Amino acid sequence: MTANATGPATAPDPTQPWTLSATEALAAFRTKELSPVDYLSSLIGRITSDDERINAVTEVVEEAVTSAREAETFYANATDDDLAEAAAARPLLGLPVIAKEKHALAGRGLTQGLLHERDTIADNDAAIIARIRAAGGFVHARATSPEFSCATITHSPMWGVTRNPWNLDLSPGGSSGGSGAALAAGFAPLATASDIAGSTRLPAAFTGTVGYKAPYGRIPGAQPLAADWYRGDGPMARTVADSALLARVMVGVDPRDHATIASPGFLDDFDPAEAADRLRGRRVALCVRLGDFPVGKDIEANTRAVASALESAGADVEEIALPWTSERIFETAFTHFGNLLAPAMRKATRGHEDTLADYTVRFMADAEAVAARRSFYDGLAMEAQIQVELASAMDGFDVLVAPTSAVAGLEADASYLDGIWVGAGGVGREVARSGGASGNDGGDDVRLDHYWQAHMTMPFNICNRVPIVNVPSGMADCGIPTGVQVIAHPYDDVRAFDVAAAIEELCPWSGLAPL
Repeated sequence: MTANATGPATAPDPTQPWTLSATEALAAFRTKELSPVDYLSSLIGRITSDDERINAVTEVVEEAVTSAREAETFYANATDDDLAEAAAARPLLGLPVIAKEKHALAGRGLTQGLLHERDTIADNDAAIIARIRAAGGFVHARATSPEFSCATITHSPMWGVTRNPWNLDLSPGGSSGGSGAALAAGFAPLATASDIAGSTRLPAAFTGTVGYKAPYGRIPGAQPLAADWYRGDGPMARTVADSALLARVMVGVDPRDHATIASPGFLDDFDPAEAADRLRGRRVALCVRLGDFPVGKDIEANTRAVASALESAGADVEEIALPWTSERIFETAFTHFGNLLAPAMRKATRGHEDTLADYTVRFMADAEAVAARRSFYDGLAMEAQIQVELASAMDGFDVLVAPTSAVAGLEADASYLDGIWVGAGGVGREVARSGGASGNDGGDDVRLDHYWQAHMTMPFNICNRVPIVNVPSGMADCGIPTGVQVIAHPYDDVRAFDVAAAIEELCPWSGLAPL
């Protein structure tokens, strides 16, 4: 099945309002060339016409129309002073945002994809939802995720299979797969996401969008798991500028999350229009494999093309090596998950095991098995070693650029319970389904015991104070996008956004999939 199951894929019509980025829509609101109501109607129309094939949306939020009308009234009557005040105090005024379903909306369901939670209603807005509302934005739809956000594919008994708009046979990734698919399909200009092992960056890579994983403490989360230092809520969008726009709204101290830090002037020095000009003299470390990750040839080629573009624009690019193995990264992360996340999942699902997705059951068992042989302290020691190795490798460099995933794509309906074959075709195959290495090209296939070992995001959740921005790097052989991660030093978010915006300018990319 191609991106359009009924015929050739059609490029998006650039005259349609739903194709606008958030910054473009805001500019059109302020000049009265576009009404927030018309913009919302265009997005809802896109969802209505195309989500049946993609299945990225769990519900449309009807009261969004009221918010759009209020914004329309403001813009229709605003003076220049009113507009300037709104830009400072309500920078999202009139913008619709699609929210990952795990981000609570007061008075609406909060299931995290779990069948036994289908009657649970949220008492309060999640912190980032409250901040979006305070900034003048509003949630017009909610996006799918796998159960408990514990998989890098997006399907569940609750919501079915979410598909990648670029190729419906493949997954948009996970766990923020609904957000990534919705952005690429033109259902929203902005989306909320979360990331505990790559759940923002992987969907961004697989859908050709931009995702920001903030340093721990930068953006508030929901307790008690907000205390998990791997995690972080954040923005997704189709451009780096739009991701920065939403990130600015999300950051800062929240009394409900003790880990949050003050972020005055966050990204004030970031100007995407000048990003490429700032490259001259920047020192960029390139690491294609992060040790021994089995990176596909198409992903490697796209990553090296990005590095070449940076070098041509004046950056000093140097290829480096890291002493990591995918097995050691997995063992470290799953020691952490086994001691923190798995117990929380067991408590939340006890008595409902028979309703769970197979990957949820397997995740808990895998994490518990690692934790049974490695203590909480063992995990801290392993994390410290990886953090030291990254700091040493980045010494003298401004940023590190690396692929986001070693495998170019995952099957949309697969669960990868028995590992993954990473082959020449670019799509990771389930071991049981592939029946071994049959059909490989020259014996290049690699079998990994756990499919999470095919992703290159977890090292930077372990190194949890570094900011990371995923930006598109090109197209994989399997017909979906690839991405690179731009990793900066702890809390140097501006540098990560600067280099990501430069890549976006030097390697232009359409964030909208042809449908």
